[in-house]
Amino acid sequence: MTDATLRRLSRHYDALAHTYDRALDRIERWLLGEWRARAASIARGWTLEIAIGTGRTIPFYPDETHVIGIDLSSGMLAQAKQRLSTTKAPIHLIRGDAQQLPIRHETVDVVISILSLCTIPDDRRALAEAHRVLRPGGTLVLVEHVRSLNPLVRAGQRLLDPLSVRFACDHLLRDPLDHLEEIGFRVLEVERRTFGIVEWILAEKPSG
Repeated sequence: MTDATLRRLSRHYDALAHTYDRALDRIERWLLGEWRARAASIARGWTLEIAIGTGRTIPFYPDETHVIGIDLSSGMLAQAKQRLSTTKAPIHLIRGDAQQLPIRHETVDVVISILSLCTIPDDRRALAEAHRVLRPGGTLVLVEHVRSLNPLVRAGQRLLDPLSVRFACDHLLRDPLDHLEEIGFRVLEVERRTFGIVEWILAEKPSG
């Protein structure tokens, strides 16, 4: 992954940071339902949220959880910092690349990703990094928009994907299930909603 690609992605989300929440507020309830709060409820011990963005999950984290939030965009992290007062959980915000996490091997209990793998240039590499930092027996929670199982919806996604990637840095045809077992995760739960374009995945890093 080139530095130029990461700089472009960072600049893109820096520019969106001040308006991101207002735009997502209009569609998140329809898109995700209660899945953001559900994902946060699984957090325990040391939890890593990759691409934490403006920190929309922060208010839902249990008070006893230590959360590390990583994002490539300093603008997004500045917005996330404003949400720290909404929780008693210790939140540590770090600027960094999900494809090369600045976290030691096997030190995290839970990794959470919400609507982020679609924006990361190499989603497989990000998932491999999540596997690396998770302790054996650790949990991976994904809430991602993915390619639909519905042929008509998928055809529309295929049509829009080149424009979405070019102008919004957002891939429409990905699915983490393509990579999880190969990387070494055990998939425990898979659910879909919203015309099959949003996927809930609960997986674990086997302990033995």
